[in-house]
Amino acid sequence: MTHQLGKYEKDWLTHDIIGAAIEVHKEMGPGLLERIYENALCVELTKRNIRYAQQQPIAAKYKDEIVGDLFLDLLVEDRVVVELKSVKELTSIHEAQLIAYLKLANVKTGLLINFNVLTLKKGVRRISV
Repeated sequence: MTHQLGKYEKDWLTHDIIGAAIEVHKEMGPGLLERIYENALCVELTKRNIRYAQQQPIAAKYKDEIVGDLFLDLLVEDRVVVELKSVKELTSIHEAQLIAYLKLANVKTGLLINFNVLTLKKGVRRISV
């Protein structure tokens, strides 16, 4: 029963994050820089009392050795990695990047959000590992 509740809460969390992203997209539209959308999404998450870390550093490891640092666009409630884009279209390399981030951060769920679309719904992908 606890496992199902955890999944339910996570689904609501991604739903709320997507809702915040839709609000940003409605207000700002497509065509801006990724960083602008990231900052606006942080404003919206704050208004919704959703806890996040912006540009969260994580260690990149190779065979248990740290070989560099990466930065997650957003880590929401320590449970969802949000990778933001402002590109013509999402490709498999964007998904692969998010999957790599999820593994390195030891997080199971991620959202890939492309703001450079006419309808944000077409720019959102939810990925679980």
